[in-house]
Amino acid sequence: SNEAILALEPDLILINSLYSEETIASLEDLGLVVFSVPDPVSFDDLFEDMLDVAKLVGRTEEAEVLIADQKERVQAVYIKRSVVSADRPTVFYELDATDPSAPYSSGSGTYVDTVIYLAGGINMAAEIGTSWVQVSVEEIIAQDPKIILLGDSMYGVTVESVVERPGWDALTAVQENMVFPFNDDLVSRPGPRLVEGLEEMIKIFYPYLFEHND
Repeated sequence: SNEAILALEPDLILINSLYSEETIASLEDLGLVVFSVPDPVSFDDLFEDMLDVAKLVGRTEEAEVLIADQKERVQAVYIKRSVVSADRPTVFYELDATDPSAPYSSGSGTYVDTVIYLAGGINMAAEIGTSWVQVSVEEIIAQDPKIILLGDSMYGVTVESVVERPGWDALTAVQENMVFPFNDDLVSRPGPRLVEGLEEMIKIFYPYLFEHND
C-alpha cells in the first residue's frame, strides 16, 4: 500500500510499466519522488536505463564502468554467434508445469524471448502469444523443440521428472538429452543479470563454440 511505502521514507521510488499513471500520481501526491523506468526491449535500452538510474542515485561513474564491461560481454556473445552456420534451434522455455500436460512458457515480447533470440535460438512460444503462454503437450510434440530449458527448476522441477511425463519421451530434446535446468532469475526481469543469462544460453545452444576455452 501507499501507506506502507510512505512509512519506509524512501528518497526515490523506481516504477516500471506495470504501474498505472494513477498509481504514480497517488505516490507523488504523498510528496514522494517517483521515476518511471521503461521496460527495455534490447540491451542498449537496458544500458540506458542503468545509466539513468545511476545518475539519479549519484553513481554515474560506477555505472559507466559496469556498462562498459556488460557491453564487451554482449559483443563477445554476438561474435561467437556470428560464426554459427547451423540453423537456429527451437527452444521451449518452461516457466510453470504445475499441469505438466499444459505448462506455461514465455511468449513474444518478454526478456526470455529476447535473450533466446540474441543467443541464437528460436523461442517456440513466441508464435503462440505474448507474456505467459500456456502450451499443450500436443503442441509441444508437434513443434518438437530441440532444446528445453527449465526455468521452473528453481521450484524443484528436474530433468528426470520431465522425462517421466506422459508423452514427453517423444520429444527430440528428451531423446537427445537436451533438457537443461536454467536459473530463471537471469532472464525474468531487466538488469545486469540478463547478460549472464545470454552467456549461459549460448553455451547451451552452441556448446562446441566453447570447447577450447578454459
